[in-house]
Amino acid sequence: MSNFLTATDRYLARLIIVPLLSSLVVAAMLLVLDRMLRLFDFVASEGGPVSVVWKMLANLLPEYLSLGIPIGVLLGILLAFRKIALSSELDVLLAVGQSYWRLLRVPFMFAALFALVNFAILGFVQPYTRYAYEGLRFELRSGALGASIKVGEFTRLGKNMTLRIEKSADQGRQLSGIFVMAKQDDGKTLAVTAKSGQFMATDDPDVIILRLADGTLVNNAPEFKTPRILTFKAHDLPIDLPKIESFRGRGQGERELTLPELVAVGKSTKATETVRNEIRSQIHFRLVQVVVMMFLPLLAVALAVPPKRSTSAIGVFLSIVMLVAYYKINEYAEGMGSIGLLNPFFAIWVLFVVFVSLVGWMFYTLAYIPGGQPIGGLDRAFGKAFAGIKQLFTRFVRKPR
Repeated sequence: MSNFLTATDRYLARLIIVPLLSSLVVAAMLLVLDRMLRLFDFVASEGGPVSVVWKMLANLLPEYLSLGIPIGVLLGILLAFRKIALSSELDVLLAVGQSYWRLLRVPFMFAALFALVNFAILGFVQPYTRYAYEGLRFELRSGALGASIKVGEFTRLGKNMTLRIEKSADQGRQLSGIFVMAKQDDGKTLAVTAKSGQFMATDDPDVIILRLADGTLVNNAPEFKTPRILTFKAHDLPIDLPKIESFRGRGQGERELTLPELVAVGKSTKATETVRNEIRSQIHFRLVQVVVMMFLPLLAVALAVPPKRSTSAIGVFLSIVMLVAYYKINEYAEGMGSIGLLNPFFAIWVLFVVFVSLVGWMFYTLAYIPGGQPIGGLDRAFGKAFAGIKQLFTRFVRKPR
C-alpha cells in the first residue's frame, strides 16, 4: 500500500477527508433541520410525544444521506484541490510530471468507497427506514403512540363518547374541568361533569378507568320521564379504547422495495404496465445516483482551479448548484417515467449522458487545453458584476465632505 500510495497521495487524502466529512454532516443536518420544524408541527397537531420526532428524523436520515454523500464527496475533493491551486502547490506537482489523472487516484478511491456506501443506502437501507417512517406517521394519527387528549378541545373516544378537559397538570396525571358525554345504541345517554379526575389502567389493555371526583352525573333514556341526576364525591367511569388498526405491510410503494425486490416485482407476470414503469424508473433512478458519483472527482477538479491571479470561489457555488439541479431534474425525469410519459431508461440515462458530457468537457478544457479554464468566462462576468455593485454602493454610501 505504501508503494501504491505516494506521499503526495497521502497528503491529498488528508486534505480531502476533513472537508468531505464536514460537508457531508453539514449537508445532512441542513436537510434534517428543514424537515424538523414540519415534524414538530405535525407531531404537536396529532398530540403525540416529542420523542417520536427524533425517531422520525432518524428514519429520514438515510434519504438525506443519499444526497448529502455526493455533496460531501464533491466539496471535499473540490476544497482540497482549490487549496493546493491557490498555494501554487498544484503548479509544482504538474511541473514535476504529475498529471491531473495521476492526482485523481485518491479522489477516485474516495468516490468509489462512498459510491458503495450510497448503493447500500439506496438499495437496501432506505426502503426499510422509509417504511418505518410511514409506520410512525400512521401510529401518530391512530393514537398508537399514546397521543394525548388535547386540552380545551372536544375529543372523540370511539363513536359514542366525547371528552373535554379544561386543564391538565403533572404531565396529564391530574385533570380538572372534565366533561364526558356518552351515548349507547339503545338511546341511553350519560353526561358527566367533574371538578377533577385522573386516568387509571386496568387489567384489560382495551379499557381504562377515568376516576372522577366532585361531580354531577345526568343519566337519561327514552323510557325516563325526567333525567336522573346524581352528585358524587368519587365515581369510576370505564372507557373502551378505540381499536387501532394494524399498519400495512411493507412494499405498498416502489420506494419501500429493495433493489432485488424491485427486480422481482418488475419480472412478475402479474405486474401491470403502470407498475412496470414505476419499478423501472425507480431502479434506474437509484442506479444513476450511484454511477454519477464516479464522475464527481472530474467535476470537482474542473471547478476547483480558479483562473490565474484570481481567488474567486465561484466554482464552489457552481458545483453545489450543478449537483442539486441535476438531482432535482433527475427526480422529475423519474416521475415522468413512472407515469409513462417518458421511457424510464431514456428519461434518466440520457440526462446522465448530458451531465457527464458537460463534466468531461470541463475537465478536458482544464487538463488538456493550455491555459484552458472552463469557468474563466463565468468568473470574469461575476468579477465585473461584483465590481459594478461595489462601485454603485461606494457612490451612494460615501458621505459628502
